[in-house]
Amino acid sequence: MSGVTGERNAPGAGPWLEVIEPGLQTTVQDRGRPGHARLGVSAGGAADPLACALANRLAGNDTAAAALEMTLVGATVRFEAPAIIALAGADMRAEIDGAPFPPFRSRAVPAGAVLKCGAALHGARAYLAVSGGIDLTPVLGSRSTHLPSRLGGFQGRALRRGDRLPLGGPGAASPGDPEHFGVAGGPLMLRPEALDRLAPRPVLRVTPGAQAERFDERARRLFAESEFTVSATSDRMGIRLDGPAIPTPGDGRMPSEGMPLGAIQVPPDGAPILLFVDHQTTGGYPVIASVIAADVWRAGQLRPGARVRFETVVPEAARAAYREQQAWLRSDGLLVPADATR
Repeated sequence: MSGVTGERNAPGAGPWLEVIEPGLQTTVQDRGRPGHARLGVSAGGAADPLACALANRLAGNDTAAAALEMTLVGATVRFEAPAIIALAGADMRAEIDGAPFPPFRSRAVPAGAVLKCGAALHGARAYLAVSGGIDLTPVLGSRSTHLPSRLGGFQGRALRRGDRLPLGGPGAASPGDPEHFGVAGGPLMLRPEALDRLAPRPVLRVTPGAQAERFDERARRLFAESEFTVSATSDRMGIRLDGPAIPTPGDGRMPSEGMPLGAIQVPPDGAPILLFVDHQTTGGYPVIASVIAADVWRAGQLRPGARVRFETVVPEAARAAYREQQAWLRSDGLLVPADATR
């Protein structure tokens, strides 16, 4: 399965979205494809699942719909049919036909409208959701692009200039449908006070890793008390961290075993690696800690040069934080009407 082919991935009848400029790395992502680690395929999906879900809600989609993930420098796209669109995540100074379009709000655009995104002012990733979702053929139950295996998404790769992506067909949310597009049939925005929850925070919560007890007390203390810098070599597979070298148990190697999203491995050189959404499914380096599910979105917004620390919590607190976050994401009143001209 080296990519995706089929009539939904080849230009044809609309509606369509055309890529004018792809930005640094723009891919199709959704919630991912959990349950296939035995095949060597990690769940993947949006690096910031919270922003992706919020963009979809703003556009009137189910939160599992496929959207565009833009990394550090955003894309420029043309809408070949009227659509409702929304941006969430990093502010990429977006413009629609030259007019500013800030994140965390939706807007109806006419056929021919052009959305242009620039470099992220903060954070690393922004998500563009379009009414009806990006309607590519699912692979293993997901439309997400898994770059290491060239699986899913649009031909298993990052988007290029001239690519045309099909949008959702009959039954999808459509412009002017008040059931999906705002309480009064108009555009939506995230409630202003909710933005405080999404403010940058240089701390990721972790639970002890599978091999935490194999690290000596000095290593565990050094990890807990140190600040690390995100390396420029980081990507969707792993976030590499520069900082003090963490002493590893033995020679820093062990028999390979299954690796979950968020595991923080410490290889022999002592430089931690946070296994991220496209991570390998097995690994042979000891795991000192694991980022909790409720903070994965924060990891997805870490850009090269960002500084981060780790705070250990108990598993019960990690589960409670995730339940609370999901309840917040689904809550009524999270989205409010917005002025369509802003």
